[in-house]
Amino acid sequence: MSELLEKSRFETDFKYGCVPEERTIEEYLNKGVINLDKPSGPTSHEVDSWVLRILEADKTGHGGTLDPKVTGILPMGINSATRSMQLLSLASKEYVCLMNIHESLDEDIIREVFDEFTGKIFQMPPVKSAVKREIRAREVYYANISEIEDRFVLFRIGCQAGTYVRTYCHDIGEALGCGAHMAELRRTQVGSFSEDNNLVTLQDITDAYYYYKHEGNEKYLRESIMPMEEAASHLPKIYIKDSTVASITHGADLAAGGISILSDDIRPGDTVAIMTLKGELVGSGISRYSSQDILDAENGIIVNTNHVFMDENLYPISWK
Repeated sequence: MSELLEKSRFETDFKYGCVPEERTIEEYLNKGVINLDKPSGPTSHEVDSWVLRILEADKTGHGGTLDPKVTGILPMGINSATRSMQLLSLASKEYVCLMNIHESLDEDIIREVFDEFTGKIFQMPPVKSAVKREIRAREVYYANISEIEDRFVLFRIGCQAGTYVRTYCHDIGEALGCGAHMAELRRTQVGSFSEDNNLVTLQDITDAYYYYKHEGNEKYLRESIMPMEEAASHLPKIYIKDSTVASITHGADLAAGGISILSDDIRPGDTVAIMTLKGELVGSGISRYSSQDILDAENGIIVNTNHVFMDENLYPISWK
């Protein structure tokens, strides 16, 4: 876990903005994200439309599409928080998979091949995919076998975004010389969205919204929705002065003079989350420098802003 480094000490003015957890329930609905447990059957887009109707929202969007039969973590953004889902495109993923091997093999052979399929692997995306079909490298952080029973292997895999578990199973089958396929799949983590982090079902959301809408009880809705800042939890962060916020929301790049605090693990080329001193997500961008170089910098552009998530008029303009 990264630590925070202080570049310059500044206090925030509570006349502007708000600590994310202290937003009104209306703001929660407008700037909230849901850690949804997708059921088997519907497409991710169908689930999108159901959540939109349940919450009477103007817009919803998910982070990381799941195939219809796949269950598990499907992060959802509501209204203006929908844009924050793009921050999850590079987040690591974890899955629990049941693989069916086409012949009975010795367990030691299976485990040996699994060991070969960790670290950097090369995959060809499946025919039905949203990316160009060409060989590409992906990182498998771990692939831990939980159980082997006859021809079925239950395992947990942590991997880089864009890794296809169905293809992973097929390639292991090729390496075993007998073939294999993915029988069942459940996604258990996307970035900081996990089964232990406020996971809710469609029924949970339906019930929570009913209590809010018809009984004026917002407790369950607050328990079902998280601030959109959760979508940036996996990213290194730079916290900026109040006087710098408006320039970022108007599309400016982040200069050294606007920085107060930063994560200690930033590297050149990293995507970073730009935050207020209250912990609000302002935007994101690509860092030009490492954490130490940012600490030492007295001027110049530090981050090239590429996405803005905060409203333009939330903090006052400090220039004329």
